[in-house]
Amino acid sequence: MDYQYILFTKEEGLARLQINRPQKLNALNMDVYREIEAVVAICEAAPDVKVLLITGDNKAFAAGADIDLMADGDIVMAQELTDLSRRVQERLADIPKPTIAVLAGYCLGGGLELALCCDLRIGAENAVFGLPEINLGIIPGGGGTQRLARLIGVARATEMIFLGEMVKAEEALHLGIVNRVVPLERLEEEARELARKLMAKPPIALRSAKTAIRNGLSMGLKEGIRAEQDAFALLFGTKDQKEGMAAFIEKRKPKFIGR
Repeated sequence: MDYQYILFTKEEGLARLQINRPQKLNALNMDVYREIEAVVAICEAAPDVKVLLITGDNKAFAAGADIDLMADGDIVMAQELTDLSRRVQERLADIPKPTIAVLAGYCLGGGLELALCCDLRIGAENAVFGLPEINLGIIPGGGGTQRLARLIGVARATEMIFLGEMVKAEEALHLGIVNRVVPLERLEEEARELARKLMAKPPIALRSAKTAIRNGLSMGLKEGIRAEQDAFALLFGTKDQKEGMAAFIEKRKPKFIGR
């Protein structure tokens, strides 16, 4: 498939999706969302894809939604846009494989909302983060009010959303928006190194851990722990569990096969 706004590659278990709309600082519109959805679907179905990286360029991961297209929009347009973005974000959040957002430059509005759907986030030192929608007379419409509050707490998320101000990379690290901050020139390699570490882990256990974490966010504590217990027990029916524990006892590196 040919993409207008996406660069997509696969190599040695690693898929890389790059938003490629540099003239607009990778601003998101419906076509961009549809192409992201198509790539996520490919990665979900492809057995040779173990980890998915999502990135932009050195100036912007994505500087938000395309304001030029939204300025004259009506309620119907806004509903259609948020329906599409929610569907794409949920598919990205739920893909049963690890995802890493690789973030440089502007990561604002819909760009931050997209990054929040990934399991891990690595920021370059030049990255800035924010939900500036309030300055446009609107609020975040792609999950920002919900995912950010769950990630960093209601008080700090409320401040970011109410004020619409940007935070720099180091503050984003302190808040917990990103997992780590690295020099811009090291960003890609650091992301790939993290991906290689994930690809060495047992994929079924990774999938179970991701499901337990994601589903637990919508459950009470007791329900979440019970779901975790069930997932834990089921892993004892896998060959990877037997291999992992045998390797530990034998003091060798495990060889996981995803079964």
